[in-house]
Amino acid sequence: MLKKFLAGGAACLFVASPAYAAMSSETSFVLNSLLMLLCGALVMFMAAGFTMLEAGSVRSKSVGVILTKNISLYAIAGITFYVIGYNIMFAPGTPGTWIPDDTAALGGDLSSGHAANAYWFFQMVFVATAASVVSGALAERSRFWPFLTFAAILTGIIYPVVGSWTWGGGWLARLGFTDFAGSTVVHSVGGWAALAGALLLGPRTGRFCSEGRPKPLPGSSAPQVAIGVLILWFGWLGFNGGSQLSLSSVEDAIAISNIFANTNAAAAGGVLAVLLATQLLFRRPNLMLTLNGALAGLVAITAEPSAPSISAALLIGAGGGLVMLVAAWLLESFRIDDVVGAVPVHLAAGIWGTVVASVTNEGASLSVQLFGVASIGAFVFVLSFLIWWVMRLSFGIRLDTQAEEVGADLAEMGTRAYNFDFIDALLPSDKNSLSSQTTRDQTDSEAPSR
Repeated sequence: MLKKFLAGGAACLFVASPAYAAMSSETSFVLNSLLMLLCGALVMFMAAGFTMLEAGSVRSKSVGVILTKNISLYAIAGITFYVIGYNIMFAPGTPGTWIPDDTAALGGDLSSGHAANAYWFFQMVFVATAASVVSGALAERSRFWPFLTFAAILTGIIYPVVGSWTWGGGWLARLGFTDFAGSTVVHSVGGWAALAGALLLGPRTGRFCSEGRPKPLPGSSAPQVAIGVLILWFGWLGFNGGSQLSLSSVEDAIAISNIFANTNAAAAGGVLAVLLATQLLFRRPNLMLTLNGALAGLVAITAEPSAPSISAALLIGAGGGLVMLVAAWLLESFRIDDVVGAVPVHLAAGIWGTVVASVTNEGASLSVQLFGVASIGAFVFVLSFLIWWVMRLSFGIRLDTQAEEVGADLAEMGTRAYNFDFIDALLPSDKNSLSSQTTRDQTDSEAPSR
């Protein structure tokens, strides 16, 4: 009798429940808003991953500055995107700050599909990701305030302009350019800006010998780097999954499920490809390159994470990892110093992912994808190079030789992230004077401008 009662009740619920018939507009509004808020929180957590990755990649004498840069750039990104960036990206021609308006929704008009600030928050956390890419590439020799100045321009103007061309419905979107979650719009933008800065800054002292051969400068903590990569892997599920922007239908639920599975698979493909490649090339696996293989796979799948099969996602991620390896070799060949491998991971793998999206996405054209990559690359690189160059000429962008030797922590902040007593014996006797020193010109004039 109990079984019959429960079966009958379940049948009644199945027939009567609006979830199995048609989702109400209010339910859709709530679920869409919740999706963006939760996935936005996952993307925000990626800031912790970038911080850990960069702190472990630099030497201990520069960890404190890296930590300060990462929390500062996240704050600056939020402010600049609020004050100017959002309206540039999504409301061209509208001056002033972003002003959320949910009046219509509160009055019963739910046609927007989501709460205004849920969408704003989800878009804002993407901005900080682009700036984090630049931070890692230029670590250990870029000065603190010039970097934050550039981060403000990148997040307030450069990134929003590119976003307006694509996600804002601008001219590239009308041509048919597609980039689902930002292989180019986010990651390549950060990569181009980082490359411009790295060229003008020049390499860290001691990074290359006089014959041009690269010399390793091991970071402070490989475990921190590994933890940072795993945090980024986790946060990337929200980065890509939330970009569906809707959870109001069966199709949306299936698409988000596919995105999660493919995002995870691409990272795995990147790891395995680089693991095997480094074993073949160096006769042993390489930890740092393998970790970057995961990130390269994630960047690659970001342009189109919903359409491929899991098998295709594995191949796309593997391709991203191999492209990253080639790009890393090219950077070293040209004596370009990238502390965390941001340019190979975010720029090279981002281009690969955007181009291969023309294969997995039936509506994408290879020629349009290539044109979009080239257009965005030219705009971001040239403008970034000019900004770095003007700052270099005016007030300097690089630590001088003495400050670089003692470390950015003491030179710019007067403190250290790691307080080991034995370090005192290794530092110059005038280290305290460096904490108040305004470094400007020496290395700027000596650094190669290639």
